[in-house]
This record gives sequence, C-alpha cells and structure tokens, in this order.
Amino acid sequence: MRLHCSASIFALSIATCLVAATAHGQQATPQGVAPGIEKPLRISPRPENGRNSEGDFIQLKDGRLLLVYTKFIGTGDHAPAELVARHSTDGGETWSEEDMPILSRKSGETNLMSVSLLRLQDDRIALFYALKYVGPPGTKYSQLDHIVMRTSADEGATWSEPTYVVPKDQPGYRVLNNDRVIQLKSGRLVVPLAVHYLPGWSGWRNSAQIVCYLSDDNGKTWRASTSTLESELLAQEPGVVELKNDELMIFCRSRDCQLVSHSKDGGETWSALQRSNIAQPATSPASIERIPSTGDLLLVWNNGDDPLAAVKPTGRRPFTAAISKDEGATWQHMRNIGTDPQGWYCYTAIEFVGDHVVLGHCEYPGLNSLQITRFPVTWLYQSSDAAE
Repeated sequence: MRLHCSASIFALSIATCLVAATAHGQQATPQGVAPGIEKPLRISPRPENGRNSEGDFIQLKDGRLLLVYTKFIGTGDHAPAELVARHSTDGGETWSEEDMPILSRKSGETNLMSVSLLRLQDDRIALFYALKYVGPPGTKYSQLDHIVMRTSADEGATWSEPTYVVPKDQPGYRVLNNDRVIQLKSGRLVVPLAVHYLPGWSGWRNSAQIVCYLSDDNGKTWRASTSTLESELLAQEPGVVELKNDELMIFCRSRDCQLVSHSKDGGETWSALQRSNIAQPATSPASIERIPSTGDLLLVWNNGDDPLAAVKPTGRRPFTAAISKDEGATWQHMRNIGTDPQGWYCYTAIEFVGDHVVLGHCEYPGLNSLQITRFPVTWLYQSSDAAE
C-alpha cells in the first residue's frame, strides 16, 4: 500500500481486504486432516482483525488451558497488534469464543507479538514477547524491537512491569519465535534470538546472528551467551531444547533443512551451526519439545513429503510430526498431521495435556488464521495403516 494514498482510500482498501479475508477464512474449513486428528478451534480473520497468529499455551492451577496469541488489525508482521487470550476447561477439546485482553500496545509501539509462556520453577508464569517500534531517523530498517518478559503470580490475572531481556539501551531488530523460551533443570532461563539488524549495519541481514540470552535468577537479570552463531546457508528463527545428557541443542530455520548447534555449558558457548538430518524443501521454522509421558523428542515441521510436492512448490506443508528416541540423532514415526494443498502450517506451539498433544499454529489462509489441533500422544507412535 502506497503511503501517499489518501486516508479515505487507505481505509476503504483495508476494509475491503479484511472483509474478503474474513469471508475467505470462515468458508475454508480444515482440509487434508489425517484420521485421528481433531480441529477444535480456528480463529479466522474478522472485520478490523486481519490476522491471528503466533501464540502459546500455559496450564493454570484451576485446570484451565490458557492460549495467548497475537491479534492483528492488518496482516503484516509489523501491523498494529495486541495480545489476547482464549481458554479451555476440557484439555483443549472446546474453547471460549471471545477474546480476553492481555496486553495492549501503548503510544509509540507498533505491535506486540510472538508469545512464549512458561511456568517458572518458583511457580510464577512468565510471559515473553517482542515489542516493536519505529526506529529513530537514520535507522536502516523500518522497525526495532525489545524482547520483553513479564511475570504473573496470580495465574495470569495481572502481570508485572516489563523486564528487558536485551538491555533497553541496546536497540536492534531481534526475532524471538513463539513458544521458544525454556528453563533448564538447573533453573537457567534460555531465550534464543535471531539478530537481523543492529545500528551501524547497512540494513536487514537475512541470515541472522544467532545468540542466546541467559538468566540464572528467574529473569531478574540477563546476559548474552559468549557464542554468536552465523551461517552462509541462512540461519533464522532458532529454538532450543535440553537433552538428557544436559547438553542443549539449537535448531534454526534454513533453506532446505534445519541447522543445529550444541552447547555443553548451559548455553554459554555453542558449536558451529551444521546441517541436520531434518530436511524440508521450504524455508520454514520447526518446533521440538520433549514428550513427558515417553521421554522422546517430538518434532513438528514441514517435510514436503506429499503427492503434490513433485508437481508444484510445496510451501509450508505438509504438517508433519516425527519422534526421536536418541536425542535428535535420528527421527522415526514420521506422520503427516495435515496435507491441505493451500495450507501454511507453521509457528507451532506445543503443549502436552494429559494423554493428548495440543498444537497452536498458523494454517490457512497463509499466516492469517490461528488453528488449534489436538490428538492423543499414542497417535504419534502408530503407523499410518494402524491409524486408518
């Protein structure tokens, strides 16, 4: 949209796009859903709400499952947006219908997005997100952001004042994906970031600097890891998982696979990024978390293995799960969760609720709808034939 358009034309164009997106999103029911998969909620575009995406879950002490996600006015990553919530009282089978406000942007803030929720070892709930704003004159990228942490001691009813993970006086544009922050068995908090712009750079760097921010006092103070990782292959949108031998593994979005790196000292230093055995034909993020009931790792990503892959670009599909019994060395039980030819399955939050897996992710159209997907943990270990 050209910035010199009149306000009336701008408003009319936005309204037309949103009405079209709303109608399109509401009419598009989930397609290509594998047997045994439930689709209990899709939050589609609505008037004055062109996109709903990048959320995370937390289980509350009263038994509810809380979903906090980003509600946009427009559709772009830098469109105005705030954080809102839905809740489920039955483990993700059904969800509340109305948005509950969590945090609104203030004057001078572009948007709030990419939520990570975490139950800290001191029993508080931590909320992490990116707070974007327009940089001062001379900034060579359109946006800067702060990576922010707030905590709640009353199960999300109220939130503390913000703590800045990266010092507020160190501006830049850093990406923290949703559902990425972890707390190690030692108590250390690890926040994996992709740094795409810093003052003094000539502009946006598509292949980011990968760095972790660490806290050993439940988020009161933070410091950067000693290692900063870079790759000529493309490195973006990192996640991190703690392995059984107490090592950490970073995984990063790249062109045709996930890149990985390992740390033996709790994220202080990291090995060089290397290509992994997690192949994917589309540049898209992956999510990895440990299954509490089995101890195995669950990988959710786009592996490109469906009949349409050979005849047309695959995009961010299909939606695939795999299991690792050897801490990420190999992956098995690969199963497609969804194969909608128009699907854009990505930015996935993973929660284990009882004997089920609950996923919150983008699906359709593009990044503009937030889909909740639910299935038993046992589904992950079935063969395709057994499921049908």
